[in-house]
Amino acid sequence: MSVGILGLTESQFVAQAKHLDLTPAAAARGWRQLFREGTLPAAFEGKVQLPSMPILRREPDGATLKFAQQLEGGLETESVILPQRGRTGRIRTSLCVSSQVGCAMGCRFCETATLGRRKQLTPDQIVGQWFAARHSEQQTITNIVFMGMGEPTDNIEAVLQAIRILTEHGGPAIAPSRISVSTVGRAQGIERLAEFANERGFRQLRLAISLNAPNDEVRQSIMPVNRAEPLAELRVAMDAWPAGDRLPILVEYVLIPGVNNAPGHASEVAKFLAGLSVNLNVIPYNPIRDSPWPAPTESEVIAFCDEARTAGLRTKRRRTMGRDAMAACGQLGNPKLKRERKHG
Repeated sequence: MSVGILGLTESQFVAQAKHLDLTPAAAARGWRQLFREGTLPAAFEGKVQLPSMPILRREPDGATLKFAQQLEGGLETESVILPQRGRTGRIRTSLCVSSQVGCAMGCRFCETATLGRRKQLTPDQIVGQWFAARHSEQQTITNIVFMGMGEPTDNIEAVLQAIRILTEHGGPAIAPSRISVSTVGRAQGIERLAEFANERGFRQLRLAISLNAPNDEVRQSIMPVNRAEPLAELRVAMDAWPAGDRLPILVEYVLIPGVNNAPGHASEVAKFLAGLSVNLNVIPYNPIRDSPWPAPTESEVIAFCDEARTAGLRTKRRRTMGRDAMAACGQLGNPKLKRERKHG
């Protein structure tokens, strides 16, 4: 019997100890050694499996690093390491992880959408991205953002199991308040995330909503999901998200010139979000391959942010990182897989 260790919490792995001819204490020590040091005890040889995810490419862009890992069938997953200096001068390093290869949501501003959905990642393949960042790239990861390839709520149980592992004190030890799960707004997925966030220890898990439009007309033109689940349904799901002492919902707004940045659009967004505890993250559009739109100018970004703040929204402009390496928000996806999809 062989067990996929990166896909199990410490207690889940210890529960397998008897079947692996290990004592519970030895299983716990070995699990912690793997996550903390990146090595396996000799006693584990032949008894546990690590996902086969060799690093194929490393594409640095300044302090940002995008890396791709090989999966079976010629597929690959992409992840991005994003070091950022905070106001206190302390460096915090975020890892942008993928939950799928490709994505079925079809958002017109996203490179990943051009691949279609090719594969659901398993929990150990999701955690394997952290493992590579920590032990192959020697990075101390402080934050996890599920904003890489894929729609996390389309693979929700694998994502939740990965979060359980990533927050383990004896392992990666990422605080739930430093983990964000981004969704295009699937109501059922948000409900499942809310249920998970009500479990003990996960109250500070962060929800991020990819809004990107002030109204249904604009949103449907760039996000096909809005036809099945319009803004009214998204608002109901956001209203049901546990509030109280929780962290605000992160509302992501990819600013696309000539599409969703007209005068008055920010005020419409504020009206839609009225009464919710939210922070608005304005993300200047990062052009994808063969993009119909350019990146917004600095003056366009400032104008939208100013209008949003005037309308009463707590607004932050996301600093662009990794654009030259196609590692910025919305740019992940190997064009080779896109061509295979077209000719397959």
